Amino acid sequence: MRRLLILVAVALGIFLVVTAPQAAAGSVTNVGNILYDAAQSVSTFFTSLV
Repeated sequence: MRRLLILVAVALGIFLVVTAPQAAAGSVTNVGNILYDAAQSVSTFFTSLV
């Protein structure tokens, strides 16, 4: 089941890149920003503890 979900996600990613590259790039940028903000928040939390 897990392998099937990974395959579907990869296929969807390839489909989106081929059909709508601008939107796919925007999505990757948004995910990157979310991950960056989360890491920065965790870092701020641990820095405040010290």
